[in-house]
Amino acid sequence: MKNGLLLSLIGIFASIASATADDNTLTKSEQGDGWILLFNGKDFTDWQIDKWNPESISIEEGAIKCHGDPSMIYYSGEAKSMKDFHFVADVMTKPGANGGIFFHTQYQDKGWPIGHEAQINQTQKDPVKTGSIYIVKKNLEAPAKDNEWFRYEIIVKGKRIETKVNGETVVVYEEAADVEGKRKLSEGTFGIQAHDPGSVVLVKNIRVKAL
Repeated sequence: MKNGLLLSLIGIFASIASATADDNTLTKSEQGDGWILLFNGKDFTDWQIDKWNPESISIEEGAIKCHGDPSMIYYSGEAKSMKDFHFVADVMTKPGANGGIFFHTQYQDKGWPIGHEAQINQTQKDPVKTGSIYIVKKNLEAPAKDNEWFRYEIIVKGKRIETKVNGETVVVYEEAADVEGKRKLSEGTFGIQAHDPGSVVLVKNIRVKAL
């Protein structure tokens, strides 16, 4: 019985290892379809942390970990100037976490960036939840759960933004022609936000395809 239990446990651990072995990689099919891997899961190659509170950004078990006082990390690799795109990442929030994925943005040393933010928030007190395009298009019901990985997609084409969680559309935003200010579609890079000391957000398998 003990040997059988041991073999079962070995099989479970092997399955877990197999399930995570391909994190932060692209298949040949994905490469052929034009996907670009933005994060290697090992270090911050092609990324730049700002000078606000850089200690709030780290890597944990193959994921970018945002935890602590406000800060930002910006992508600086080959896809740093994107206009129309399909962005995909796997995200996990810890209870009470708030964060965001910025797009059409650019590096700055301190402060919240320009561009749009796809909100990350399941249970933090801010009523604006995951899938929202912050300020301009709100979703008030969390589409995912804390402590579970979910697939987050941001699709930008022309003046249209669509967000998806686990394959389901959360919001669609059509930008008006007369929009002004910092939250306006243009082109630029991607950024991931550390929001506050009470928030822990993990992001991995980050990739994008131009449309």
